[in-house]
Amino acid sequence: MDITFWSWNVNGLRAIIQKDFIKTIQAEKPDFLCVQETKLQEHQIPGELDALTGYQRYWSHAERKGYSGTLTMAAFEPLKTEYAIGVEEFDTEGRIVMNEYEKFVLYNIYFPNGQQNETRLDYKLRFYDRFFEVMQEKRKTGKMIIVAGDYNTAHHPIDLARPKENEKTSGFLPIEREWLDKIVKHGWVDTFRHFHPEPHRYSWWSYRAGARVRNVGWRIDYFFVDQEHLDWVKDADIRDDVMGSDHCPVTLTISI
Repeated sequence: MDITFWSWNVNGLRAIIQKDFIKTIQAEKPDFLCVQETKLQEHQIPGELDALTGYQRYWSHAERKGYSGTLTMAAFEPLKTEYAIGVEEFDTEGRIVMNEYEKFVLYNIYFPNGQQNETRLDYKLRFYDRFFEVMQEKRKTGKMIIVAGDYNTAHHPIDLARPKENEKTSGFLPIEREWLDKIVKHGWVDTFRHFHPEPHRYSWWSYRAGARVRNVGWRIDYFFVDQEHLDWVKDADIRDDVMGSDHCPVTLTISI
């Protein structure tokens, strides 16, 4: 049985719905759609989503209005759903949806951005550390663990168009990249890179200066899986042909 996953930072769900979001999902029909940065509260959920039939929706809203927020749309009902990782300062920003199934666990995570100031960079790094504990603990279930989302860090120089110019920019700082080194060292696999060694493949482009047209981008959206279940992974890609946000969707296909 093949199962398809999309992960997409939409940079405002209400805004992207006014574009071709509904038509795109209706045409592509992923079994799971992990959305980050919904930027809405429960009373603001767009009625247009009702056109996407066959999905159950799992929302995590930030306490702060117009900020963060995640949504997982699932074609299958989970055994369990969680919206927290056990630390209040992380659990109030709407960054986490976990759906657990018989054979796999899907995390939809909007990892923090550290560019605002040193305080937010510290917050991001502490979130990383706590989530690594969560990943490792859930791995003990023996199920496949899938971690989808906007990680807000490019791992290697190949993962952004201008690495030299961004060595001191949050999103490509050594201390942020070390966390990705750490999870890889512990047996977590970047599924896109597993299939695609080629350069110039990105998932985010600044709205400034025609960056997307010129492909001056960053690859900061990922599907990581545990090494033990890598043979279940059949494909992973970046859908840079899909417009509507400053990010594009990233995809994963598994066979179970």
